Amino acid sequence: MIKKLTEEIRKKEAPIVVGLDPMMKYIPEFIQKEAFKEKGEGLEAAAEAIWIYNKGIVDAVYDLVPAVKPQIAMYEQFGIPGLMAFKRTVDYCKEKGLIVIGDIKRGDIGSTSEAYATGHLGRALVGSKRIAGFDEDFVTVNPYLGSDGVKPFIDVCKEEDKGIFVLVKTSNKSSGEFQDRLIDGKSPLYELVARKVDEWGQELMEGDYSNVGAVVGATYPEVGKALRDIMPRSFILVPGYGAQGGSGKDLKYFFNKDGLGAIINSSRGIIAAYMKEEYKNFGEKNFGDAARAAVLDMKEDINANI
Repeated sequence: MIKKLTEEIRKKEAPIVVGLDPMMKYIPEFIQKEAFKEKGEGLEAAAEAIWIYNKGIVDAVYDLVPAVKPQIAMYEQFGIPGLMAFKRTVDYCKEKGLIVIGDIKRGDIGSTSEAYATGHLGRALVGSKRIAGFDEDFVTVNPYLGSDGVKPFIDVCKEEDKGIFVLVKTSNKSSGEFQDRLIDGKSPLYELVARKVDEWGQELMEGDYSNVGAVVGATYPEVGKALRDIMPRSFILVPGYGAQGGSGKDLKYFFNKDGLGAIINSSRGIIAAYMKEEYKNFGEKNFGDAARAAVLDMKEDINANI
């Protein structure tokens, strides 16, 4: 799967993933009103509004970017209807030729981890058949429980040609409370995790890169430089661009000399672009066009700096 991702990045000249993180406050009022009129003010209406909103974003940007990253919590908050909107979104994005990174941040042990891996990347045994559940191409994985929590995902990735992005150094302000702690008084914990990612990645090589990648926030460019050296064969998923403060000039160290090795995420900076001052002229009716303009600006900013 990582080979397909690199091919799409090259073809579209855009190491960009759009985070499909729909919150009701981002969804244009006209979409919400129509959903409420049809289904009432309930979870089903919220799910319908999410779906219409996502479809508008995807239709506007699918030819510009290689991948999308739906954050499952934004769908789970609306219960079963929200999860149905998540699945509907995943399927539609794949129909449009996009690679789907499920931002699920799962991490457990034993049969629980196996079930997460099966549900999101693999196929569940139902009678005599094996049937895909959510069927993303990659998912994010929390490694805090150690190799026991990661190995089931690796096993499913081997079977299904899928991939994972392991949390290494996240973009949030309090990440250092644990991730920056020194191990044996020497290296920070995130470097130890990065070394494990490189080790796990050797089991899933596909060409120059591994199907085991890492999540490293754009808000820590110097850390990105160090981790790039530790994980030369791993793609780095980089959140924190735009709304969280990361910019194009912060990103060059996340990439390898071949111009590959990283994919940069922007969520509300794209999907809610119509609400930003620089794109307000589009208006909420043209939220998709505003998202497209934001992608083009992001692409120019990144490519000018890597």
